[in-house]
Amino acid sequence: MAVLIPDADDPLAIRRADADLLSLALIDARNHTLRWLALFETQPTLAAGGSDATPLWLAGHAGWYQDHWIARHVQRGRGEACDAGAPRLAPADAAIEAWFAAAAPPPPPDELRRYLAETLETTLELLASADKAGSGDAALHYFRLALLHEDRLGEALAERAAEAQLPLGEMWRSLPARPAREPLWLPAQRWQLGSAEGGTVPENERWAHDVAVPEFEIDAQAVNWARYIEFAEDGGYDRRDCWSDAGWHWLQAESRRAPRHVEQLRGSVLVQRQGQMQRVAAGQPVLHVSRFEAEAWCRWAGRRLPTEPEWELAAAAGAARGFVWGDVFEWVAGSARPWPGHRGGPGGLDAMPLPGTQGVLRGASWITRRRCRHPKARRFAPPARDTMFCGFRSCAA
Repeated sequence: MAVLIPDADDPLAIRRADADLLSLALIDARNHTLRWLALFETQPTLAAGGSDATPLWLAGHAGWYQDHWIARHVQRGRGEACDAGAPRLAPADAAIEAWFAAAAPPPPPDELRRYLAETLETTLELLASADKAGSGDAALHYFRLALLHEDRLGEALAERAAEAQLPLGEMWRSLPARPAREPLWLPAQRWQLGSAEGGTVPENERWAHDVAVPEFEIDAQAVNWARYIEFAEDGGYDRRDCWSDAGWHWLQAESRRAPRHVEQLRGSVLVQRQGQMQRVAAGQPVLHVSRFEAEAWCRWAGRRLPTEPEWELAAAAGAARGFVWGDVFEWVAGSARPWPGHRGGPGGLDAMPLPGTQGVLRGASWITRRRCRHPKARRFAPPARDTMFCGFRSCAA
């Protein structure tokens, strides 16, 4: 009788994935990385040094993470209880290891592809051994983190492609334009904010804790261009009363008159995409906005950004009533902070920033792999960052 393997795109199953499911997902993620690498291969930025801003570095880091935290890490089977400073085995490629240490030039694309193939092969071999050991979550911890890391690198590569105006074809056409929906009202209630223990939980979701959420009204979907145009046509980018002090300073320093890549924001929206001007559907969500712009729109509209508990509760309780998320990452109110009981571990992907320095985005974008579309997921970014595929929704003030 055939054994059914859970869906490798299931965001709940992937956090508790066994070796069979992880193998499928890791192969899929590496193929995705290689497709991005092929797109960038003829671009000048590919050989532009060893900075973590370059597509070459991002693609290669998927292999480096697996080599460093799986192949070379003799205590990987202990999971987060490992000694991160314990001696490691020799790297898979000394020259590429030196490149990641900023001590050597970047490799040619062919060498990087070879490195990515070899590191994945080793990872899959060790994964099979980890499964036989039967050590549970600890033995699979770094394999699961490697998958999450590579999926996030894919998002970063998509951002670089959009910034470079590369021909992305169907990627842009898959961003949905949705008909308007009425906001949702949710009654006051208690909510478990964050994720409970079990499987592999990203650090910035640790740990679930009970919070009181007063009644609130929240948009059923992210703010679209039709609503944002009204703000611009009403002089929103010139009205000091709409902006925070930090937001106004950013606006003046950047000389912004519209969100990133937008060439026209009156009557209709024209953006620069794939090296040419394109008209954007008014029902598509606002894209590439900083949190400063999201907050300014909310002040102009007499509304506010949702809090994290409000957003998370609505994502869970509002789905049957038309709450839609996952088109764009969404800015929420407040600064990045740890949940009660938070603790990090070696090799974690979500280092906690200094208090007050970064904002929070919830949800996912249409670029995000389906297995990463978890309603508890959080991302941190400076309020000025607008290169991500980010937008926002609002709550009644």
